[in-house]
Amino acid sequence: MSSSTPATATPSLRLLFPALMLAMLLAALDQTIVSTALPTIVGEMGGFDQLSWVVTSYLLTSTVVVPLYGKFGDLYGRKVVLQTAIGIFLVGSVLCGVAQDMTQLILMRALQGLGGGGLLVVTMAAIGDVIPPAERGRYQGLFVGVYGLATVIGPLMGGFMVDHLSWRWIFYVNLPLGVLSLMVIAAAFHPHVSHVRHRIDYWGAGWLTLALSCMILFTTEGGTVLPWSSPQLWFVLAFAVVGVVGFAYEESVAEEPIIPLALFRHRTFLLSCLIGFFVGAALFGSTTFLPLYLQVVKGVSPTGAGLQLLPLMGGVMVSSIVSGRVISRIGRYRFFPIIGTFLAAVALILLGTLHDDTPLAFLYAYAALLGLGLGMVMQVLVLATQNSVDMRLLGVATSGVTLFRSIGGSLGVSIFGAIFSDGLASRLGEQAVQGRRGMGPEALAKLPPAAHAAYTHAFGASLHTVYHVAAGVIAVAFVLAWGMRDVPLRQHRRPG
Repeated sequence: MSSSTPATATPSLRLLFPALMLAMLLAALDQTIVSTALPTIVGEMGGFDQLSWVVTSYLLTSTVVVPLYGKFGDLYGRKVVLQTAIGIFLVGSVLCGVAQDMTQLILMRALQGLGGGGLLVVTMAAIGDVIPPAERGRYQGLFVGVYGLATVIGPLMGGFMVDHLSWRWIFYVNLPLGVLSLMVIAAAFHPHVSHVRHRIDYWGAGWLTLALSCMILFTTEGGTVLPWSSPQLWFVLAFAVVGVVGFAYEESVAEEPIIPLALFRHRTFLLSCLIGFFVGAALFGSTTFLPLYLQVVKGVSPTGAGLQLLPLMGGVMVSSIVSGRVISRIGRYRFFPIIGTFLAAVALILLGTLHDDTPLAFLYAYAALLGLGLGMVMQVLVLATQNSVDMRLLGVATSGVTLFRSIGGSLGVSIFGAIFSDGLASRLGEQAVQGRRGMGPEALAKLPPAAHAAYTHAFGASLHTVYHVAAGVIAVAFVLAWGMRDVPLRQHRRPG
């Protein structure tokens, strides 16, 4: 397709975009699908102390490889890079399904994340290859809707498979869907982008890996495995700082850096990265705990917990699709992240007011409001960045925004997890928390009434703190959103 051919008139696009959305769905699903299956996995294989790493290992590796995939896509073409990412993801999925202990599962989750990170960033960048910015909003609205859908239905699918099949099927289900996506992309994706021979900044990737690994290790282990006063813990943080400094230096001298530091002087790119970081932290840090709240405090099943998150999913999908169409029609996008972050902050404050006896209808309303707010923000950040940077920087700019959102999500899960654990320990006492830490919702329900009531009350109260902190994080994004500027949407793709 030429750059002047209307996207909507190309039959292959009607086949390609469902395949791209399916690829993104698979990668996003695996960020959350294990949450409702974790108690069952621990019950079968043990290793409760390693529980958080089943989630974190995937988030970590998928985050670290984001800028690499962006660069590889620019160098070798997004089609072959996307196909490679799908292949790695599927191999990791099969190996996760056959894992025999927690160590194997954690390592295979890390391998799966190496492919999943590519799916997230390359599918978004691929839109820029075939769709001009003026029409891109309506498509990106669909993609963000898929991302929000995956965030919410992940716990639902995981709970359903645990209840009716086996936890291993949360990984096996990726295989037929991934193969279908791979076949359609091979047949229908024909980007017209020139390739130039480049150097890959492996030193920059190494420093970035060190920085992110140590940051997530610090926030995950602090206050749980290691006390905050532990010298080893602060030694890890020191390595994270060294990694950040090393990455910044390497990017300043590298011939072709992963993320050119000059991009951070670009107002739209910088604001999109910062807003994406805080939105990612609040999104993952808050929604991760909703299934736990429903199972522990409200006593619903894993499948039921997922079903009762449908209002959040609906809010994200509706607002992302509608805002995408409105942006394509009016050509302006600045006020969407302002309104979206405001609504999300209000929703998180309201979620922090829930009590043990609060009717579920209030949770549905607050979750829907949160979804409406988040759906207005996420797609605009990528659209605004792609619309304002040079075409030759499209891949690295897209991956940069995605990277910061992923970093925010990874740190958000671990930081809010630490806040929750500290709050629960302070309300119940460390000994009581340790005694019940490995108990699932069914075992907790069998506690004596007084002990059960005390635990669920402390559990809910600890979540209040999580949501109030998340509201503060979103408030920072709200302030930053006022700095965004409307740039007229390009009508056609500029040649690279």
